[in-house]
Amino acid sequence: MWRELAPVGRHPDSGGYRRYAWSAADLECRAWFRAQAEARGLTYETDRNGNQWAWLGAPLAGDAVVTGSHLDSVPDGGAFDGPLGVVSSFAALDELRSRGVAFTRPLAVTNFGDEEGARFGLACVGSRLAAGQLTVADAHRLRDADGIALPAAMESAGYDPDTIGPDPERLARIGAFVELHVEQGRALDLTGDPVGIASAIWPHGRWRFDFRGEANHAGTTRLVDRRDPMLTYAETVLAARREAELTGAVATFGKIAVEPNGVNAIPSLVRGWLDSRAADQATLDAVVTGIERAAREYAERAGIDLDVVRESFTPVVEFEHALRDELAKILEGSGDTGRPVPVLGTGAGHDAGILSASVPTAMLFVRNPTGISHSPAEHAAEDDCVAGVRALADVLEGLACS
Repeated sequence: MWRELAPVGRHPDSGGYRRYAWSAADLECRAWFRAQAEARGLTYETDRNGNQWAWLGAPLAGDAVVTGSHLDSVPDGGAFDGPLGVVSSFAALDELRSRGVAFTRPLAVTNFGDEEGARFGLACVGSRLAAGQLTVADAHRLRDADGIALPAAMESAGYDPDTIGPDPERLARIGAFVELHVEQGRALDLTGDPVGIASAIWPHGRWRFDFRGEANHAGTTRLVDRRDPMLTYAETVLAARREAELTGAVATFGKIAVEPNGVNAIPSLVRGWLDSRAADQATLDAVVTGIERAAREYAERAGIDLDVVRESFTPVVEFEHALRDELAKILEGSGDTGRPVPVLGTGAGHDAGILSASVPTAMLFVRNPTGISHSPAEHAAEDDCVAGVRALADVLEGLACS
């Protein structure tokens, strides 16, 4: 499975993946998912928001056990973020069948659409729509860098955008959702464990900073006569780093758009996107407030106009303790080391975090030896990936076969 999926959407120059929502690469990933489902005799369906499902057993009992992740990527992302969870879900089902277990609850593997938000700027679109955390009106307003609206992108890919919206009936089928994911940090590498359990997802959000100055000639305009928004933006980037260090949070300006974007032109507009995350809400509020305050001080001093817009936000997610404890019990009972399974928090958002408001959710992490993620260098050792499959199979057996 890994070899089949690996070439899809991989850029020949960067070696990273560009599997953006509703693109040709995304459609190829979706076709791969459907083929895997049908090869296993699972009932395949796509829901009203474009999320894919592969069912074993009747999904109407309200106690189904669901596992899976996503197949899309960030720009030039790695091979493991998302796909490891989907591939491992199918592999775990294969493992359970080889054990000859008897399923007492329906089981499903899922691929949630547009988790990374690389194309339309909002993460977890598929799960947000299903959970009612993204309104239809707001979804219709989403545009990519070329001005293509989400409904138009879905329609061009052969999906009906008129059906999108909350899907409470489908979510009511789920008794537990378990997402396996490569760890996006080095906590497991430092403890020497191949697999861990998630405790919580930090609160996080995205803010757009629009710095407006005055376009002018780069070669003839005196420095003292310039209203250059790039300088104010640069000062704000440095302020973000300082505020993050002071509060123990993280803050990153990782995307920028410049107008008129000419080498010999002073910009009229610099638009930067801030991603910030922290262990608790108060800390996150403090770091973002500090960054905005510094930006406004710099802007006022330089004669730059500034608008700040919060484009998305996800509050802290505490995974359901009962389900988390059940996973720990299952894994500690099936292990041979005698050691408890590590429980760790994460600053990365996931579909499991979005769904946690609607259904009991939990996550498993597979060791990442370098901690690098959202990069072509993202990696997990094959032995650790196999350990992740076996751990997921043990969890699914404990939840769906007991």
